[in-house]
Order: sequence, then C-alpha cells, then structure tokens
Amino acid sequence: MARVTGDNAPVLRDAVVDALALESSGEYVDATFGRGGHTRALLARLSADARVLVLDRDPDAIEVAAALANEDSRVTVARSRFSELDVVVRNAGFARVIGVMMDLGVSSPQLDDAARGFSFRFDAPLDMRMERDGPSARDWLNAASEEELEKVFKEYGEERYARRIARAIVRRRQTAAVSSTVDLVEIIEAAQPKPDRHKHAATRVFQAVRIKVNDELEELRRGLAAAFYLLMPGGRLAVISFHSIEDRIVKRTFTEWVKGPAVPRRLPIQGEVGGVANWVVRSQRADAHELSVNPRARSALLRVVEKR
Repeated sequence: MARVTGDNAPVLRDAVVDALALESSGEYVDATFGRGGHTRALLARLSADARVLVLDRDPDAIEVAAALANEDSRVTVARSRFSELDVVVRNAGFARVIGVMMDLGVSSPQLDDAARGFSFRFDAPLDMRMERDGPSARDWLNAASEEELEKVFKEYGEERYARRIARAIVRRRQTAAVSSTVDLVEIIEAAQPKPDRHKHAATRVFQAVRIKVNDELEELRRGLAAAFYLLMPGGRLAVISFHSIEDRIVKRTFTEWVKGPAVPRRLPIQGEVGGVANWVVRSQRADAHELSVNPRARSALLRVVEKR
C-alpha cells in the first residue's frame, strides 16, 4: 500500500484507485480535483493512452489542475460544478467513461486558508464560497429570516440548538452585522447552554452555512445522476462523504440503483424488478495506519457502485 502523508493527503486514496482502475487505457473523471491527490494516484496506474478529465469549482484548485495538465497530456481540465458533468464530459470529447470519483465537502487547503472563511479556527471574513462569486456566508447570515436560519442549522447541520442560535443572530443583527468567523463563533457559543464535549461548538453551524451557501446537497443529487448516466456498462462511481447528511443521499441513491424501482403492491408483477447497479463497496473507512498519519480521514466513508 502506498504511504499516506499528512493532513493534505487524499483520504482513502488507495481504496478509491483500487476500485476504479479497471482498464489502464480507459477514460476517467475526477469530479472534485482539490489538489489532485486522487488524480495523481490514478494516473500512476494508467497507460500513456488513458484520459482523465478533472473538474473543480474552486479557482485555486483549477490552477493546480492546469499545472498538472501541462505536465501530463492525459489530463483535461474544466472549471465546473459536478452537477454539469454531462455537458463538460461531452465538450471534452469523452465517450467511454469507465470511472468517476467524487470527494465531497470542503478540502483541506480550503479549511487551512484563513481568508476563505471556511474554518472557525481563524479570525477571517465570513465567506465560504467555493467559487468565490455569488452571495457569501456573510451575505446570507445577515439577510435570512430567523425561520430560514433555524431550518438550515437544523437540516444541514443537525444542530439541536438551531432555534436559539438563529434568534441570537437576528438579535445581534439589530446592532451590528455578523461579519467575521469570530463573530459567528461568539454568537454560537453564547447561545448553546450545553455544548457537545466532543465537537467544537461551531462545527455544525459552520457546516450548515457552507452547505447552504454552496448549494451542496442539490449539487450532490444532480452530480450523482449525471455521473452514473455517463458511465459505460461495467463502469464504476466512487464517492467519499464526510458527514451523515451527504452520506444519506449517496447511500439512498446507490441503494435505489441497486434494488431497482419499488413496485406497487397492486400490480400483478411476480418476482423482483432488477436494478441498474451492483455494489462494489458498501462502506469503507480509513484503516488505523491512515488515521495515524491523516486524522482528517476519521470521518471519511467510501461507497462504490458498478453500472450494470
């Protein structure tokens, strides 16, 4: 097994490549390039005539991807959301995709760049935009109603004190805008009567705001459908998720593909209706070795299906 080094190492790298590298000369897609760790590991398994299309929403990631493409002619780069995968793949001239990978959520470089405003570890402007355009976290937090704030914190962050935090934000806005990560952390901490001992008080709210600002769950639903549609029969889709909300979408979608559509009881159909996919990896987490050198892998969960 290849050695994993440091917090910026791609999580479950070997497991993903093992699942996807079915043909050395095939066409592959990395729909969430990040800093390219998974792509580089995949390229190391592929022959000179293989092709890999890489996507990302983040302009910083695209700069890294462009540099890799200059070094390796097998790589094609597109700045795009993965919900637009079908158009991007068609424009790139890919016609026989046999593997797609998605590494969901925010990347380590995004978290570690204070100016991006993704992390509560730094005092920074509330931004959280993956594409660096459109409304920021600050814009949304200072414009949303109390009811919308509560709903987002509850549904996207599973925050049990969602109502108290939403009310506190609205109260704060009456005297000053919520402008920085420190502002938001202070509001959250003051509103929580009994914080979780195992997580930072702001973890769930920051997650919820990021998901809302980047429309991540709708992107995921559309991206999964687009990726699976593009696969050749026998091709595989590998997805790494990091929290239960996105993993439920992945698991439910994959399970529906494997089982096939539900048949109403009133219809006179005998036997089972077949699905369109098979499980390859139902669920896999990082092993003890990877966790020892890359603690951020602790919440990563890999699922892989194969198109029939």
